[in-house]
Amino acid sequence: MSTHHATTRWQRTTNDFTYESYSREHGWAFGSGSEVRASAAPEFRGDATLPNPEEALVAALSSCHLLTFLAICAKKGITVDEYEDAAEGLLEKNAEGRLAVTRVTLRPQVTFGAGAPADAEALAKLHESAHRGCFIAASVKTEIRVEPR
Repeated sequence: MSTHHATTRWQRTTNDFTYESYSREHGWAFGSGSEVRASAAPEFRGDATLPNPEEALVAALSSCHLLTFLAICAKKGITVDEYEDAAEGLLEKNAEGRLAVTRVTLRPQVTFGAGAPADAEALAKLHESAHRGCFIAASVKTEIRVEPR
């Protein structure tokens, strides 16, 4: 249905090239023209002030859920005023003994406009539909939990 592009660029900035010395800083350039500086997670000698691939995965899952949720609500005539998600990913050894983001927990807090469903069951159904419709969630092995706040 569609193709999406991202280019990742890295260049050596040190005289030597050892695990301890090379820079983890790199860039992500997207088909939209946007660019983002990134690094490894601090636990892997990265720059803590820059986003890392693990955070990007968590953000992609959260963003996809948000966008799918908004689309479902708009099509149902349910007005959403605000949406905030305090998402969290867990990097640990998986069943194969390999490091993986094994679980991502989405914690969306939604403020609806007037006339929106207020009960927890209706909200849970909207989030369930959003999870089933999220392209990114359908693309990963990571367990994804949705815990509305």
